[in-house]
Amino acid sequence: FMLSSARKILSKSIVGYAARTAVVHPKPDPRMGETFRDFLDPSEFCEYLLQKDISFFAGVPDSLLRNFCAYIAKNPQCKNYITAHEGLALSLASGYHLATNKIPLVYMQNSGIGNCVNPLLSLNEQAIYSIPALLFIGWRGEPGKKDEPQHVIQGKITDNLLTTLGIKFEILPDYIEGAREAIDDAIHHLNERKKPCALIVKRQTFLDTPAQFDHDVNFAMNREQAIAAIIGEVDEHAAIVGTTGFTSREIYEYRDRHNHGHGRDFLCVGSMGHASSIALGIAVAKPSRHVYVFDGDGAAIMHMGSMTNIGAVNPSNLTHIIFNNGAHESVGGQPTVGRSVDFTTIGKSCGYSNIYKAKTEKELKESIKAATKTKGSSLIEIAVKIGTRSDLGRPKSSPKENKEAFMKFLSEQADIVVRLLQTLQKK
Repeated sequence: FMLSSARKILSKSIVGYAARTAVVHPKPDPRMGETFRDFLDPSEFCEYLLQKDISFFAGVPDSLLRNFCAYIAKNPQCKNYITAHEGLALSLASGYHLATNKIPLVYMQNSGIGNCVNPLLSLNEQAIYSIPALLFIGWRGEPGKKDEPQHVIQGKITDNLLTTLGIKFEILPDYIEGAREAIDDAIHHLNERKKPCALIVKRQTFLDTPAQFDHDVNFAMNREQAIAAIIGEVDEHAAIVGTTGFTSREIYEYRDRHNHGHGRDFLCVGSMGHASSIALGIAVAKPSRHVYVFDGDGAAIMHMGSMTNIGAVNPSNLTHIIFNNGAHESVGGQPTVGRSVDFTTIGKSCGYSNIYKAKTEKELKESIKAATKTKGSSLIEIAVKIGTRSDLGRPKSSPKENKEAFMKFLSEQADIVVRLLQTLQKK
């Protein structure tokens, strides 16, 4: 009885203390509307675009645009095309304009502006073909906002980059009246100047609405499970190049959990689609080391031309692994065409000597073992289901620290050790 009474008293004390110390957020004063936080409803925004006869959309998804992308994906009035990279989206949109004389919208993250430089200056430029397009750009790394290092650099130069390219831009307001006015101004400019202009989208501009995409989840592993299975099989002297997004973050956390250190991995924090070319450069310079590239379907598609280079060189110490979940998962889960692409057939046509497909952990491990024993480059396509832990962390070391540790790992002294071990294993 005394124990029960003590528990009740303690419980009341805790509740009372919590009530006294709780932070109370007062309700906004309706007389002070300027203190309210506005969010732009993607449905209202897109409906106004449709009213203005903008119904053609092409681009590469961005996390800041995920609610916008989700709406145009499910609205049958919107012709939406997710392209391999942003430059192709602009070219696709330009073709649409040539055929219809209508204004297309091209969406992207600001890091994708680089992929658009060539068509912007040699196709859409007013002094060349003078083809208008409304660029819709997510502003990662916005000054004054916390973000990843690569986005901070891109964010600082976004406005200057657009100015240098001669592109008029405006920051999209986060309320519908202002957004409509911005659209009207953009359309006027596009019709008058016949060249692209841009709307820049800041973080948390759009109302957060559920974004659901249909993905096939009938696979044995997700990407993180497949990564764990592979690293458990590869030689500790092998080098790994990880593509941008969740893949590199999952590699980093695996190393943390197993106290491996992070010197064996080069983790791309940006440069989407370039991991395989980085790996090829390492492989030809360090023939005594086996190099694995951990790629995604979206990244592999973005710069698929790199596969022709790998096939042409065909180094025996390079294994190209593509985790195919059919989605741009790191920016919101929008679909890629990965599920309908046969990467193994493409790899074989490009000149890879060894081709493998895997769906189970057993098949994956067998493929890894086979790839290390054969001559010529290898390609492994792994079908994985979409799904990432909500508590997935980010690398604690800076990109420069990662680079320095990786270069030390690849040093000549380390190569001597590798050669010695390989010689002993042959004996």
